[in-house]
Amino acid sequence: MVKSKKHSALRITCGAHVVHDGLVDMLYALLPLLRDAFGLSFAQVGLLRAVHKTATAAFQIPVGIWSERTGTRPLLVAGTALAGFGFLGLGSANNFGAILTFIFFAGCGGAFQHPLSSAILSNNYSKNGQRAALGIYNAFGDIGKFLFLGTTIFATASLNYNWQAPVYCFGIIALLTALVIWLLLKASAIGARPKKPLSKTTVGGTSGWGVKHPRGFVLLGSITALDNTTRNGFLTFAAFLMIEKGVSTEWSALAVLVTVFGGMCGKMAVGMIAERIGVTKTIALTEFATALMILAIVAMPSLYAFFLLPVLGVFLNGTSSAIYGTVPDLIKGEKHSRAYGLIYTLGSICGIIAPLGYGILADWTNVETTMIVVAGVVLLTVPLCKFLAIAIQEARQL
Repeated sequence: MVKSKKHSALRITCGAHVVHDGLVDMLYALLPLLRDAFGLSFAQVGLLRAVHKTATAAFQIPVGIWSERTGTRPLLVAGTALAGFGFLGLGSANNFGAILTFIFFAGCGGAFQHPLSSAILSNNYSKNGQRAALGIYNAFGDIGKFLFLGTTIFATASLNYNWQAPVYCFGIIALLTALVIWLLLKASAIGARPKKPLSKTTVGGTSGWGVKHPRGFVLLGSITALDNTTRNGFLTFAAFLMIEKGVSTEWSALAVLVTVFGGMCGKMAVGMIAERIGVTKTIALTEFATALMILAIVAMPSLYAFFLLPVLGVFLNGTSSAIYGTVPDLIKGEKHSRAYGLIYTLGSICGIIAPLGYGILADWTNVETTMIVVAGVVLLTVPLCKFLAIAIQEARQL
C-alpha cells in the first residue's frame, strides 16, 4: 500500500510538472515572435519574463504555508486551472499591456506546482530515495518543456500558425490537467486536509519554518539564486544569441529546445549522481561545466553551437535536482511545503531580476557580451559548495 502510494505520488506530480513547466518554457519560443509582432525592445522582452516570475515569487511561500492547513490537493488543482485560464487570456491579448496582464495570471497559477509537488514527494519517500524521486520529477518537467516548446516551434515555423494557436491549445490542456489531478489525488488519498491542524506556536517564528541549520539553508538559498539567475538569463536570450549568429527568428527558439533536451537527461542523471558522490561535489562540477559550455557556445558559429547546447542543458538544468534534493537535509519533515516555497521563491526572484538586468545589458552592449557575464555569475556558486558541505554534515548530526 505504501509503495503503491509512493508510485502514485510520483506519477501525479510528474504529470503536473510536465504541464506546468511546459507552459512556463513555451514562453521562450514566444518571445522572438512577440518581439517581432509588437516591436519590443530587449528590456521589454525581459520584462515579460520578469512579470511571470514576479507572480510566481509572490505566491510560492503563501502556497506552501496554506497547504499545511488545506492540504496540497485543492491548491495544486486551483493553481493548474489558474495557469490554464491565464493562457487562454494571453491568446486573446492584442497589446503589450494585455500580454503582461495575462502572463502575470499564468505566473500566479504556476506558483502552486513546484512547492506542492516537491512536498508531496519528500513526504512520501524516505531519505534514501528522495533525491532520485525528485530527479525523476525534475526530468519530467523538462519533458514538458521539450514537448510544449517543440510543438510551439513546429506549429509556428513549419505549419505557419500564428503565435496564438499553441497558446490556446495549451491553456485548454492545463484546464483538463487540473481535473485529472483532482481525480487521481483523491483516488490515491494524497494531499487531503491534515487531520491535526497546526498550532499557532508552530506557525510563527523561526522554529515555524523547521530550519535545522540556518547557515546551511542560507548557503543553499544563495546557490539556488545564482543557479536560477544563470538559467533564466541564458534561456531568455538563447534564441536571440542564435539570431545574432544568423539563424532566422522562427527557428531561433530551437536553441532553447535542444538545451531543454539535454536538461531532460541531466535532471534525472544529476539527481542519481548526487546520491552517489554527494550533493556539493555534484553542484560544483555541474556549475563549473555550465560556465565553460556557455563560453564555448558564444565563441562558436551557429551550427557548432547547436551541437553543444544539449551538453550545456545537462549541466544548466540538471543542477537543480541536486539543489532541491538537499532541502530535506536542512528542514524538518512537516515543514517541507513552506521550505520548498521559500527556495523556489528565491529562484523566482532571480527570474525577475535576471531577464530585466540582462535585457538592459543586451540593449546597452550585445547578446554575446551578456552571455559572457552570465557564465561569470554561475562560477560564484563553486566556492559556496565547500561551506554547504560542512553545513549539511552538521545538520545530519542534529
